[in-house]
Amino acid sequence: MDLVTEVAPPTLVDLDLEFVRSRFPAFATPALADWSFFENAGGSYACGHTIDALSRYYTETKVQPYGPYPASARAGAQMDHSHRRWAQALGVDSTEVHFGPSTSMNTYVLAQAISRTLGPGDEVVVTNQDHEANTGAIRRAARMAGAETLEWQVDPATGLLDQEGLGRLLGPRTRVVTFPHASNIVGQENDVQMLTAMAHEAGARVIVDGVSFAPHTFPNVADLNPDVYLFSLYKTYSVHQGLMVVRNGWIDDLPNQGHYFNESLAGKRLTPAGPDHGQIAAAGAVLDYVEELATHHGQQDLELREATDFVSALWRRHESALLEPMLEQLRADTRLRILGPATTDTAPGLHRCPTVAIAPRDRTPTEVAASLVAAGIMPGVGHFYAKRLVEALGVESEPGALRLSFVHYTSHADIARLGDALDAALG
Repeated sequence: MDLVTEVAPPTLVDLDLEFVRSRFPAFATPALADWSFFENAGGSYACGHTIDALSRYYTETKVQPYGPYPASARAGAQMDHSHRRWAQALGVDSTEVHFGPSTSMNTYVLAQAISRTLGPGDEVVVTNQDHEANTGAIRRAARMAGAETLEWQVDPATGLLDQEGLGRLLGPRTRVVTFPHASNIVGQENDVQMLTAMAHEAGARVIVDGVSFAPHTFPNVADLNPDVYLFSLYKTYSVHQGLMVVRNGWIDDLPNQGHYFNESLAGKRLTPAGPDHGQIAAAGAVLDYVEELATHHGQQDLELREATDFVSALWRRHESALLEPMLEQLRADTRLRILGPATTDTAPGLHRCPTVAIAPRDRTPTEVAASLVAAGIMPGVGHFYAKRLVEALGVESEPGALRLSFVHYTSHADIARLGDALDAALG
């Protein structure tokens, strides 16, 4: 069982949604006042803490950091603070935290390094459940090295991966296994801790794409124990950056991808581009929001990792309370097909993320989306860079699926509004 996502304790209080929404300036913006946002899987609203931190950096310290003058020293200190804070939140060491332009770019650079360590006879396991940024980069790395790529395939009826499928592919030649913490189409959490242990037992390194899971839980990466864990900060109420954790000494075995004179600096070996100083400095501000939520809900003086666990449980509980009636309505509607689990209890102890993709039977996703937009709903349409998965589920990748995704700041009123609008849109 994934220890991060065990059932919340019965004493857990309800999420104070009014307080939560007061911390997101988007909800007080007239341009968004009449809209319900259901494309959070593509990027969340930023919390006010993030916006304030970014504005403060660009106002007070927009200089080259780590210089000898005060503004420069403050800029560098703020960047270092974000590294330390995210390391504490994720349960890892600050030297293991790497910021990059995006998760796609972080994965690309990582794959370039991995390709130099593979050769003929080696095997790499990928899935067809992944976002293409993850699976595509690793497939290319294997191909460049002459290694064999083995595809761990989903059940075409459910879109889910199973333990037995991975077990059949693991062997003495397996070098790398990569899979998502949760799919951005089917939404079901994979048991990272168990799957990682299986791959490690076979002697393989593990890469986990957490982009679609992290908005619902800031994970304890040390407990999950993959060698690499990646996610996008702009989907976790923060800045438009990618965060990559590289652990278990793997970075020492990977060739340097940065400037030769930085080879001895672990934090620069996998980030060849100049970092966005302001965004890194502001990246840790969302954790101030997490601590504020914990305090507001009666949990004072917690360590950051403890506050992160508590708040993540609050988020998941609220999400499930909204997702259950939404799925109930969708299950009963013969005009559509749910792509993925139709309940929140498919895998006990693991979170069914509130990312719901559907295939309308008699209308195109584009037509339904247009009707939803007219009703004040912001949905998503497409394959969402999971083209292999959409096609494996028997859905044409163009126009793809209709995706309805939400996070902890979504309200019961938003869900009710979506239900009415979707019923009308399906005709």
